[in-house]
Order: sequence, then C-alpha cells, then structure tokens
Amino acid sequence: MSPAPDGRTDPRFARALLQREDAFLRVDEEDDAVFYGPARIVSHLDETALNTVERLAAGLITEDDPKVLDLMASVDSHLPSRREFSSVTGLGMNEEELEANPTLTDWVVHDLNKDPVLPFADDTFDVVTNVVSVEYLTRPFEVFKEVGRVLKPGGLCLVVFSTRWFPPKVVRAWEDAREEERLGIVEEFLRQSGSFESSGYFISMGLPRPEDDRYFSLGTPSDPVFAVFAEKQGGAGGRKQRMVLRDPAQLDTDWGAVQLRKKKVGETMECPHCQQVLSKWEVPDDPCIDWPNDFLYLCFNDFCPFVVRGWRFMWNQAILGTSYRYLFNPIKGTSTTVPIRGLTDLRPGIVEEDPAGRFRSAIERGLVDFSSMPKVKDYGPKLGPPKG
Repeated sequence: MSPAPDGRTDPRFARALLQREDAFLRVDEEDDAVFYGPARIVSHLDETALNTVERLAAGLITEDDPKVLDLMASVDSHLPSRREFSSVTGLGMNEEELEANPTLTDWVVHDLNKDPVLPFADDTFDVVTNVVSVEYLTRPFEVFKEVGRVLKPGGLCLVVFSTRWFPPKVVRAWEDAREEERLGIVEEFLRQSGSFESSGYFISMGLPRPEDDRYFSLGTPSDPVFAVFAEKQGGAGGRKQRMVLRDPAQLDTDWGAVQLRKKKVGETMECPHCQQVLSKWEVPDDPCIDWPNDFLYLCFNDFCPFVVRGWRFMWNQAILGTSYRYLFNPIKGTSTTVPIRGLTDLRPGIVEEDPAGRFRSAIERGLVDFSSMPKVKDYGPKLGPPKG
C-alpha cells in the first residue's frame, strides 16, 4: 500500500505487525549488556541528516531552559548546539559512550529491555528524546508509558529514526515494516501509553550525502530522517507553540519560471530546475532503449531540486530508493526524465561535462548553511504539532 503524501498509512497495518507473536523477537537474544559492552564512538547518521535532526529539535523545543531526558543515549544527543538547557540527562547502555557525550550533564546506565521503569520521579522532564534507537525496544509499550509519567504536562516527546540499525538487535516488527509503517508503529506506542495528545510527523529525504562520508561512493543520498512527536496531555494554556521544520529537501520552486526556462533549454543548454549547464551523455547501445539519438543532455547536479524532490515523490508512490534526472532531447527539443537508483547512475556515459566537473556539495559551496539557528521561514505555516 502506498503512503499518503504526508507519509501516513492505515494504522491497522502497524497494529497488525505489533500483534504478531514474534513482533519483539530479535536475531540475537543474548543479554544486551554483552552486545553493547564495547563502546561504539561513532555517528549513526551522516552529517546532513544530523543537521536536519538538530534543526527539527530547535523548532520543537520551545521551553526556556528545559530539562531534557535523552533516552537510549550514546555519544551524541542530537540537540541544537546553540540552545541552553537546564540539564540533559542521558540514559543508555554504555558508560564510556555516555561519558563521551559533551551535551550530557548527568547520565545513568540502564537496560530498558530488562527494566522498562525509568529511574526518575513523576513530571520531571520538559522534553524526552529518542534518536535512532526506538527499533531496539522489546518492551516499548511499557517504556512509553513511563515516558508519559516522567514528562511534565505539556512536555514534548520526540522520536527520530532512519534506515540504519544493528541487525542483530532490531526487533522483528520494525525490520519487517515498510518505512511509512514505522511512523504508525511509533504513533501506536504513544497512543497506547494513554498520556499524549495526537501526534505530529516529519519526513526528510533526498539531500545529497556529504562528500567526506564513508558511504558517499555508493551514490546514495543522505540518510532519511523520520520523526514522530507529541505533547503530554494537560499542558497549560498560553505556552509557546512548537514550530515544525519544513523538509529542507522539498525546496521552494517557482514553477512558472521553470516552465519558461524549459522552452529555452535548446538555447541555454541549462537545466530548467537548477540552471546548471547540462552534460552531454552518450546513449548506451541497449536494445531496450528506443532513443534514436547518439547523444542526449542530462543534469548531473546532485543538489538539483528536481533530483532532491524526486526521492520523496517516488517514495510516495511506494517506489523506494529511486529518483530521476532532467533530460533534454536535442533532436526533438523536448524535456523528460530518466530514473536513477543512485547518484552515480548514468555518470559513465558523460562525454562532455560542465567545466566545474562534479558539482561539489552545496553545503561545502556555501549554498546551504546549516550552522545558523533556524528562522521562522524554515518552518511550516502552522505552528504547533499538526493534528494526527
């Protein structure tokens, strides 16, 4: 079943997954203390995705000097660096990793799969976060009930996940679910806790992976970011509204201007979406390709809005891991698209490329600045969590 444009599917799919007898079984059922014993001083998301998570948190966390609980914490709490916090408490499995986290003011080593009871008093925290770890919980319903207990009324619960995990320890329901169904799984955890208002969602995918990332050569875009967030019931009126980040991959486009530029591609030889020079590309000798041309012209700018938006557009059609590039046919003078499974696809056919060569990371070239704090224009028109 294809996800709706907002990423949601029928919640019954998630509930059915969670009701299976093997829903919370794992490949490795050995004591978690053994698996998590060796410290892993690594990032679990690429730098672009990490920046997206921090910007999302910057808009959602509106409390002054909040007390934060980082649930299932490790070396990075993924909180905005320019915000001040009264305290940031980490709860995790490895003391060396917690000690290496510069954001934490205190921490506790605690195995939630053995004991889901959080060692904190009722109504202690303004914010509880869980970043790229929810998929390891074997007793999630009990844990999220505890999250509701330790949060103050009106407090924020923010759960972020992606498509990376440790295969031996991920629960089967999560691994078997489609990406959009995982949103429903987290929503179900919150709903069954009985503590939260309706949930809000955030999805970002398609931004280019940083060139210094170890997976850059694979040609895959930045790690996708999925988030579910909700406020605890009973919050006081008049509190600051939370701002929901606009997906930075869904770049604003003047479609009228794009259409005008399309009519002049034969003269400009520029992509109408990003206005970068098109590359001459040799049509492969393949009986499945019926283009009569020897050469076509493609946009190989990995930060082209057309490419970046394409990952999400195809995802909404239930075609995962696919985007497309802009293509110009000089014989017919027509514009069309060609699908790609990765950013390195089709590059071997380039015979003449823009003199600048491979387009450098837009972040590196200063076209996108993630170092500054988000501004209101970076967020959606509706302030506060959208209704579920």
